[in-house]
Amino acid sequence: MEKTIEDPPTSAVLLDHCHFSQVIFNSVEKFYIPGGDVTCRYTFTQNFIPRQKDWIGIFRVGWKTVREYYTFMWVTLPIDLNNKSAKQQEVQFKAYYLPKDDEYYQFCYVDQDGVVRGASIPFQFRPENEEDILVVTTQGEVEEIEQHNKELCKENQELKDSCVSLQKQNSDMQAELQKKQEELETLQSINKKLELKVKEQKDYWETELLQLKEQNQKMSSENEKMGIRVDQLQAQLSTQEKEMEKLVQGDQDKTEQLEHLKKENGHLFLSLTEQRKDQKKLEQTVEEMKQNETTTMKKQQELMDENFDLSRRLSEKKMIYNALQREKERLEGENDLLKRENSRLLSYMGLDFNSLPYQVPTSDEGGAGQNPGLVYGNPYSGIQESSSPSQLSIKKCPICKADDICDHTLEQQQMQALCLNCPICDKIFPATEKQIFEDHVFCHSL
Repeated sequence: MEKTIEDPPTSAVLLDHCHFSQVIFNSVEKFYIPGGDVTCRYTFTQNFIPRQKDWIGIFRVGWKTVREYYTFMWVTLPIDLNNKSAKQQEVQFKAYYLPKDDEYYQFCYVDQDGVVRGASIPFQFRPENEEDILVVTTQGEVEEIEQHNKELCKENQELKDSCVSLQKQNSDMQAELQKKQEELETLQSINKKLELKVKEQKDYWETELLQLKEQNQKMSSENEKMGIRVDQLQAQLSTQEKEMEKLVQGDQDKTEQLEHLKKENGHLFLSLTEQRKDQKKLEQTVEEMKQNETTTMKKQQELMDENFDLSRRLSEKKMIYNALQREKERLEGENDLLKRENSRLLSYMGLDFNSLPYQVPTSDEGGAGQNPGLVYGNPYSGIQESSSPSQLSIKKCPICKADDICDHTLEQQQMQALCLNCPICDKIFPATEKQIFEDHVFCHSL
């Protein structure tokens, strides 16, 4: 088979899928003389619309698919299909491309989808001879020809039935193909949506990863600060413990005359004992924090909770420390008052404070180097050593500057017993509002 420069569109469509009645071929000869051009005339039916890639091919009789063409020509599209003259079309096949044998051929109109829309009657390519002018046959040949025609008609009917079946299959396949195309479009749309979601999720994950990295860096810096803060607290606690030991040692040397002061120091000692217990708990918590530092990356949430709890407990300890510090200052003030009171009593009894066998320690020495005797000496020893009451002299009160003896210490103690002082902000609450006072102190730890 010979082909032109560009091959026509073909497919593996069988005869049963073809529609031979949509294009009608006119004036088809029984045979064409070799060596001359052949003109093929055809007519479009009313419902058929030609397209740009339609073509007319010459097929050998007995062909099965449109790929078995011998030669072809492109169809010329009419300008106006509504015009009656536009329905009549023709193409011309050059002699060079035509078959050279004497087999039977036919014209077939094939659209751009590879479907046959029309077919002509068979013809041959052979020279004209006298047998074509007059043919004399016998009766037996006529019967044989009739029998052959009947067989051809029967075969034609079978081909038509097969064509109808194939047309139905073709319509079903086209419907299924249309359904598959719709499903494909749906899947493509879903795929695009999924790709957009994946892209959005990827961007979200990247943003979240950056945030986690920033949080991790912040947690690391906070852990370092907390470690430094814990060391500072440990140093402060050790210093405080030494100071508390000095206070306890000084409290053990106080006399019965300062019984109320001993009781207050006993309360202070109990508070110190509780603080030591809390200190041990704090040291255990600090040790747990040091162990948990190695697994900080894996247990960030737990570390945040522990840091929060530790901060709260440290705040409470700081509150306790500040309260104890103010208590210490208050006790030192009371000691100073008692010392002045003792001096005043000794002076009132006519005794020299410096001549006592045991000197009173100054407030700057903090209880260090005290004698094992009474802290402020025996206030009644002056009575035994005094020889005459004429040595007594009138002293003024150091607080109110009165000429008489005043008991401001008792007034201060009574005022303190009736009031509650906040250890954080020094706010004063009545003793009857103890619950409000405790709630106020607790709010400072939040």
